[in-house]
Amino acid sequence: MTDSRNPAAHFLGYRWEDLSCSPLMLYFEVTQACDLVCKHCRASAQPESHPQELGTEKAISLLKQATEFPRKPNVVFTGGDPLKRKDIWHLLEAAVGLGLNTALTPSATPLATWDALRRAKDAGVTALGVSLDGADATTHDAFRGWDGSFARTVEILESARQLGFYVQVNTTITRRNYAQIDALAEMLAKQGIAMWSVFFLVPVGRGQTEERISPEEYEEVFARLWQQSLSRPFAIKTTEAPHYRRFVLRQMEQGKMPLERRRMRSLVGVGDGRGIMFVSHIGEIFPAGFLPVFCGLFPRVSIVDVYQRHPVFLALRQPDRFRGKCGKCNYRYVCGGSRSRAYAVTGDYLAAEPDCVYVSEPDAAPILPDSLRV
Repeated sequence: MTDSRNPAAHFLGYRWEDLSCSPLMLYFEVTQACDLVCKHCRASAQPESHPQELGTEKAISLLKQATEFPRKPNVVFTGGDPLKRKDIWHLLEAAVGLGLNTALTPSATPLATWDALRRAKDAGVTALGVSLDGADATTHDAFRGWDGSFARTVEILESARQLGFYVQVNTTITRRNYAQIDALAEMLAKQGIAMWSVFFLVPVGRGQTEERISPEEYEEVFARLWQQSLSRPFAIKTTEAPHYRRFVLRQMEQGKMPLERRRMRSLVGVGDGRGIMFVSHIGEIFPAGFLPVFCGLFPRVSIVDVYQRHPVFLALRQPDRFRGKCGKCNYRYVCGGSRSRAYAVTGDYLAAEPDCVYVSEPDAAPILPDSLRV
């Protein structure tokens, strides 16, 4: 999320080999505190911060350690609501000062004012992640647990556009809203965003009470997303649905995607623990925010050592070890299924993706990420 002129810029130059030693994205959950009660909240956020939340000094130490990776990761300040931290501006300035490309994901509450966003911009934040989970107030507000959240979100998008942020809109797909893909795309086309990240529910935290769509309905949503991607001014990607890459690649293989659209962004096979790392508000290290497999506690252990050497991270970067159809799939290197969803549903992070209908042809040659560099 580095350049509003190029939705693929934050992937430029990344290779499969790089992911073994450096995460592309480091998500730092700076606080669990949030004033919303979202139906799908991974963090089961609370109004107040945790008493063991990493303090300013330790948080900055974490950011300094992030610079020790061979390639500096993009750092996303997330939560909870990052704006609930009193020292958030100091942390943002520290991250930028360390040369880390820095993004912020504020919650759509009264804290996300024009002045707050302006201050983030002045601190050097390049990108905002804004959540929008419905094409209308009724759908979105019910999802977010606050009447007025939809209107506040639209105001944030307007402010972000005026301030010149690279904006990524995050939408969580459940049975509540999966029929609104086209309506959401039409709405977002007027918002000047750079990226639409469509997240597919993982049943963790409060998300365990939400109903995710069926594997067949994934394919319907994928088809709508692909159709929208051919004409919209923003890029589209999925989160916790890497099998969308398989869907898009098959369209390319069949010659159904215009040549000028084929290299819009890299498909280097980024996934949970493979290009992604998550550190919680109390320093817990996980392969992803939605994959709560404990791999160490910062600052007792180094995030660099954990990413490069921990057995869980190593296993997640070896698709041939995946079980069931995922381990045999010819798209396992660029897809590999959602390891988070596999764990949430089966208790095994190497199990087959439970929400994918595709079965690879026997002896089909695997598609390798090296051929898909930007």
